[in-house]
Amino acid sequence: MGSPRGPLRIRELAEVRLHPFYCEPGLRGAHEKGGVEGQIGCFRRNYLTPVPRVETLENLNGQITAFEERELQRRIGSRIRTIGQDFVREAPRLLPLPMDAFETAMTFQPRVDRYSRITVKMCSYSVPVRFIDHKVTVHLTGDMLVVFAGRREIARHARLAGRGLEHLVLDHYLEVLLRKPGALDRSEALHQARAEGTFTAEHEAFRAMAQRQLREIDGTKALVRALLLHRHQQHADVLAGLRAAVDLGTCSDDVVALEARKAAQAAGRAPTVTATPASADPTELSDPQLSQVNHFTPRRLARPLPEDARPLSRLEQWDELLNLRRKDSS
Repeated sequence: MGSPRGPLRIRELAEVRLHPFYCEPGLRGAHEKGGVEGQIGCFRRNYLTPVPRVETLENLNGQITAFEERELQRRIGSRIRTIGQDFVREAPRLLPLPMDAFETAMTFQPRVDRYSRITVKMCSYSVPVRFIDHKVTVHLTGDMLVVFAGRREIARHARLAGRGLEHLVLDHYLEVLLRKPGALDRSEALHQARAEGTFTAEHEAFRAMAQRQLREIDGTKALVRALLLHRHQQHADVLAGLRAAVDLGTCSDDVVALEARKAAQAAGRAPTVTATPASADPTELSDPQLSQVNHFTPRRLARPLPEDARPLSRLEQWDELLNLRRKDSS
């Protein structure tokens, strides 16, 4: 193990919570590396052969967790205790887990194209149209892609697994559709929203009513204005507002917003997605739409800064320079 300035010292290793040991010396430790690799092969042959077929990464993780629970009941060779029992005896001797989570994301800085998309690992993802031709920062994990503009999160997608796939969010294109409503029917974003269930029967009913009353173009604009309400109000509340507007026979987005607020208040929820109770703990907010990049861990923020004991600066010499300039000018 080394660093740009040379091998790490023992003290430096201790600071990064590593202990510099390899295995037991001599014949007593000769089996350790092979034993670990053998157990990994045993797990693969028993649980991952043939390769499991799953729909999502969460399903695969759930299966692996179940496999691990079964492994805790297994005995290695002729040992008296099971793997789980041995681990219970060994756990108190292990170092505690670090307080800071280890970042496993890959970082990219693509430029948003004219179709308001970014391309990462041969797959395309949409971002809000106001970021066209801007560079953004992307954090890519095994199952998630998060896009930041500066420190603010602007988009979040499930990671695509196939080559050449794209995931488009209808909300990212609403400003363009408000100016060009005729493009809605042919948009891939609308097709994906219908397939994912975010564009529901309530939206379809509201659109049909608006187009009957206002004709196609103006009716589509009324739908887009109603879709913009999802940015500030809960999805279920907006759907309740759309149902109420259809029952009243009006395509006004103001009526939809008012009925959505009524539905939120009746359910005891905040009427907007950005509103939080005054006594809420900021650490309990887990809405991905509100998350921000924070470069200081809670542990660093909790640690008090040392008191500055340096003396105040003396400005007498600068005063002499000011007097010198006055003499020169005179």
